[in-house]
This record gives sequence, C-alpha cells and structure tokens, in this order.
Amino acid sequence: MALDKLDLVIIALYLLGITLFGLRFRKHQRSLRDYFLAERNIPWWAISLSIVAAETSTLTIISIPGLAYDTNLTFLQVVLGYLVGRIIISFILLPHYFRGDLYTAYELIERRFGRRLRFLTSGLFLVTRAAAEGVRVYAVSIVVGIALGTGEIASIAIILALTLIYTFEGGLAAVIWTDVVQTTIYVGGTIAGLVTILHLVPGGWPAVHALAAASGKLRMFDFTPDFWRPYTFWAGLLGGAFLTTASHGTDQLIVQRLLAARSQRQSMAALLSSGVVILFQFALFLMVGVMLFAFYQVPSASFGKADRIYPVFIVSRMPHGISGLLIAAILAAAMSNLSAALNSLSSASVLDFYLQRKPQTDERSRVRFSRRMTLVWGFVLFALAVLSLHKVGRVVEVGLQIASVAYGALLGVFLLGVLTRKANQSGAMIGMVCGFIAELGIWGRTQVPWTWYVPIGTVITFGVGYAASVLLPHASAKA
Repeated sequence: MALDKLDLVIIALYLLGITLFGLRFRKHQRSLRDYFLAERNIPWWAISLSIVAAETSTLTIISIPGLAYDTNLTFLQVVLGYLVGRIIISFILLPHYFRGDLYTAYELIERRFGRRLRFLTSGLFLVTRAAAEGVRVYAVSIVVGIALGTGEIASIAIILALTLIYTFEGGLAAVIWTDVVQTTIYVGGTIAGLVTILHLVPGGWPAVHALAAASGKLRMFDFTPDFWRPYTFWAGLLGGAFLTTASHGTDQLIVQRLLAARSQRQSMAALLSSGVVILFQFALFLMVGVMLFAFYQVPSASFGKADRIYPVFIVSRMPHGISGLLIAAILAAAMSNLSAALNSLSSASVLDFYLQRKPQTDERSRVRFSRRMTLVWGFVLFALAVLSLHKVGRVVEVGLQIASVAYGALLGVFLLGVLTRKANQSGAMIGMVCGFIAELGIWGRTQVPWTWYVPIGTVITFGVGYAASVLLPHASAKA
C-alpha cells in the first residue's frame, strides 16, 4: 500500500494552508520588537503550545517510537527531568529576563559580565543550534522520501522553502501562531494513529499489553546505579533537569518565546504548562512504538533503522486519509521546529552581532536585514541537512547529543551570573571554554551517556569560572 490521491491532497492542502496562514502576519512587522518579539502581546497558552512545538521535531515523532520499539518507556524518566528544569528556570532565570527590555538571552550576559562574553555565548548558540537543527531537518527527508518518493535532497528543499516563506515574512508572530495550529495537528494525528494501530493488532489492547509486558516494553523506571546507562532514573532526572534548564533558560530558541509574553507571570504559566503537555506527548509517542512492536514483532533492523518503522507503517498499513493526515502531522512538527530555529538564529545574529557594530541603523533597515538573515540561515540549514545524510544513527539521540555539548557551558555561565557576585567576565570565559572543551572530549572520545553531558559541562564551567574569577579579581571590567 502507498499513499493515494486522497493522502496527497490532504498533505498538499496542509502545506498550502499553513504557508498562507503564516503569511497573514506580514503586515504587522514594522520594527524589531514586532518581528522578533511579536509586540510582546502573545497570550500564555499560545506561547505554551509554541514552546512544545519548538522542542518537538520530526526526529521526535519518528525516532521516539523507534526508541520504544527497541527498548521500553524509560525515556520518560528524562521527561520528568524536563519538568524539574522548568521549575528551576521559573524561579532562578526568568525574573532576570524581565528586568529590563531584553530581546535575546545573551543581553543578560552582557549586562552582568560584558560584551565579549555576550559575543561568545551567542556565537556558541549559533554554531551548535545550526548543527543540531541540520540533523532535525535531515529527519524530514526520511518521512517525505518514504511517503512521496521525492528523494532526500528534494524533500529537504520542499519543506525548507515553504517554512522560509512565512518565517521570512511574518517573524515570531507567524512562528508562534502557526505553531499552535501545527501542535494541534500533530498531536491529533498521533492520537488517530495510535487508535488505528490498536485496531490493527489482533486482540486489541489486551494482546498489546500482554506482549509488551512479557517483553519488558512497559518498564518506566530503572533505579539501577549504573553511570554508563543513559536512561536510568538518576541519569534521566538529573540529565533532563540540567538539559531543560539550559535549553529553555539559555537557548534563544525558547527564551525568545518567553520574552514575548505579556508579563513574567504569563511567561511562567506558559513554561510550566508546556511541561505537562510535553509529558503527555512523549508518553504518546512512546506508546506508538510499543504498539508497533506488538504489531510487527520483528527486529528493528528489518526496516534498515528504527527511525524508519513508524513512517513505513503509516505509508504501508494505515487506511488512506489517515496516512495522509499522519504525514501532514509529521511535517507540521518539522515546520514548527524549523521556523523556530530560523527566527531565533536570525534574532541572535542581528541583535547580538550586527547591531552591536551598526547601532544607528534605522528601524526599516533593521527589519529588512533580519529577513535577509532568516534567508541566509535557511541556506545554511539546508547545507547542514544534506551533509547529515547517511552520517547519523538514531536521529533523536544524535540531535540531543549535539545540543547537549554546548548547553553545559552556556548554563554554567548563566548560573555564574545569577548565583554569584564574585564571578567576572575573564573568569567566566575561561570556565566556559574549559567546560565546552571537556564536553567535546566526552562526546568524541568516551562512552559517557548523553544524559550526563550537560551536568558535567555545567559543573566544570561553574567551578573553573568561579575559581578563575577569584584568582583574577581585577579582570572584571566590562568590554
């Protein structure tokens, strides 16, 4: 079975509809405040759904079911850490972001330490966010290639071009409101897929439960004190908490949304409520993988790689109409994550670098240059996605590994800024460099699980940065 005309019509209508919907916001973009912060007039519930969409990509939807197919539900321990991280951000970092008129996360670093460290933190964000996003864009080609047979490079180009159109024109407002629509589509589509799989398994839920339980697929908690296993309770809770504190508290991709809220209280409500949605969402994706295991009962290697199982099932086993809806849902997640990345990369480039050198640029020129940078980053992500073809394993873990390599250094610097008074710019820069080098070494030369990358990097950055600040007490002048 392959996609028929009904499926293709559903996919085409979605792609056309979401692009036209995003273009509706073009006329409101008259200043950088409009383009990058949506006039700070977005309700908390829309920001909440946008946060969920921003941290959900195609690799999440196709790779998490593959992970459960191969293992079990222990990834949820990491998601519990995501909830803890959100609480930490709400009380430690968020109050600092609402003291003043900030546009990027790294303005806070300049205010506390100086301009050089702002350049360094923002630059690290740009490099690692682009690299991680390249893997996420590559994941699109897996789905589109299987569904439409367009080829990997053509698949990447189609989705990237359509996403660029409304992100280029509509800015953050277009990103957030299309995120709301796309989150509804991919969550609703996944629920429809779950129900369909359940009906296709002989014996229904009792048969699924019996087989999954016998195979250990329903195991959720693992309290084994083993440092080298990525999904134990300790690695999941600590690793997930550190990862989210870094990704949602120091990464412009998420911080930009928090800054678009009408107030600090609404920003906190958006952040905490998004954690509840994320827990439900990951449980949903994992259960899809468990049910697929009950349906196929063959090793994932039979599909080439685990990431192909869910897309193959959608195209070959789902009823026509439902399969089109699910492909559209996966593309919705891809486009929402991609638009978020494009807008945040553009905002950091313009605000943290370009306007620091040309502060006299008039408002119209600023918006025009911001759109150009969105286009530039689109081409960069296309190139990185093409380079990722055939060079990565299970894409969700590769994406998390790349992001985690930088997050420890970034979080360590932010904590030095908000938790200490003695830390200075030179000491923080030394700590950040040491933390980042240590994380690169751990990633490339050891078997340490990715869940420990951020905690280790944060501790090294904070410890070395504080010690260097104490030893270099006169190096605190801002520059």
